[in-house]
Amino acid sequence: MTEANSKSGSFGRIAFWVILVVVGLAIVLTGKPLGEEGLAFHPMAQFEITPLFGDGDISWYTPTNVTKWMGLSVLALVGLLVIGTRGRAIVPSRMQSVGELMYGFIYKMVEDIAGKDGVKYFPYIMTLFSFILFSNVLGLLPMSYTPTTHIAVTAVLAMLVFTFVTVLGFVKNGASFLGLFWVSSAPMVLRPVLAIIELISYFVRPVSHSIRLAGNIMAGHAVVKVFAAFAAVTIMSPLSIAAITAVYGLELLVAFIQAYVFTILTCVYLKDALHPNH
Repeated sequence: MTEANSKSGSFGRIAFWVILVVVGLAIVLTGKPLGEEGLAFHPMAQFEITPLFGDGDISWYTPTNVTKWMGLSVLALVGLLVIGTRGRAIVPSRMQSVGELMYGFIYKMVEDIAGKDGVKYFPYIMTLFSFILFSNVLGLLPMSYTPTTHIAVTAVLAMLVFTFVTVLGFVKNGASFLGLFWVSSAPMVLRPVLAIIELISYFVRPVSHSIRLAGNIMAGHAVVKVFAAFAAVTIMSPLSIAAITAVYGLELLVAFIQAYVFTILTCVYLKDALHPNH
């Protein structure tokens, strides 16, 4: 172990014990254990789905906090990419510059990964990226709700991608699309086994695609909620506020990264549909 690694490990252990001692002191000074009055908090309560009107049962057609923030995400998206760029000025405004940067970034991604054939599907991929990004970022506002923390939302997005690329693969290639599961470069004795593995991994795609997005966004929000619960304890307030600030900055980065990851995986799946042969 190098000297730098040793120092880093020592600092990590010290930080861990300092936090542990501070938490212990907070519990002792308040005289109330976690889970009772004073420090009682429920980090997952922020993900509860509630109807916008009344307190009745929630059906598939009931307007909820999820649909409200999905609608606000769409409105923000329209405001930036439609209204903000309607002038098409040679010297762009700030909103037009942001819209053009997003457009160029996703267009280049689609072109590099899926090839020229995939560019015609750019509008769909751009819509996916923009919706997920705006949902993630707006969800960082106080008293907001992040639709992408709800597995039902991310699962629908993932299933739409899965269905789209699967249908496209058969339409474009016919039975040759099944070549995606046949690893012709492997020894013949291993090809049937690899075909089963490839088939299973293909149908697991929407599961991993949706859980990755929802899980990462949900975890960050829960961590912020946990640190916020300790802000009420006087001795822990500075540490809690510093932790919330750091995690909030990280969450802003995660909001962009998860939108990027979901989009780049969509481009990879699109490439497989257009060019299925190994």
